[in-house]
Amino acid sequence: MSATTEPKVFIIESLDFKGEEKELFEGHIISNILQMSRIESKYYYIRTKKEFKKVVALFNESNFRYLHISCHGGNNSIWTTLDEITNHELGEILANSLDRKRLFLSACSAVNRDLASEIIPNSNCISIIGPKDDIEFRDAAIIWASFYHLMFKGNSEKMERSDLIENMQKVVDAFEQPLNYYSISKSKGFKNDIIKPQKINITISDDTD
Repeated sequence: MSATTEPKVFIIESLDFKGEEKELFEGHIISNILQMSRIESKYYYIRTKKEFKKVVALFNESNFRYLHISCHGGNNSIWTTLDEITNHELGEILANSLDRKRLFLSACSAVNRDLASEIIPNSNCISIIGPKDDIEFRDAAIIWASFYHLMFKGNSEKMERSDLIENMQKVVDAFEQPLNYYSISKSKGFKNDIIKPQKINITISDDTD
């Protein structure tokens, strides 16, 4: 690790005007839950690409290990309230800020191979985790809060791959929302694990008198 980092969560959030009007501040909810769980976090709400760049610089200065971005997204871009940020631009913005750190991206369909190829090789980011498909606000807020609670409860100092997969599987099974997990690989640049819901057959006996 190029610099000493701290196992804390840095949250950047941006919504469209409709989301702001409905107060769908997923990132703020997650930050509040983290604080209640005594997990240190910082939260910033931004509206423009320029602000995003400024806050990423603050993340870099903070030495927090985990960056969580909550926004709207698609296959090739994410969006702030007023600006589009393409995967290529995002890779350039984050290039010097994710060395041996983890990125959690709560944005519909944004965590894909194209995004991983723009970020992981250029930044030495350990992993990118986020929803594989579109996800509703009500699910996203609970999924991320549950995931962070499980991770920090198990180990407050670091996130091991085995623990990540185990806890991702737990929230995926609970909410039936598949997650993409892209991680750094020395031989391939990066690799992808898709965490899907596991079908569990439960037999209920009839004990009615």
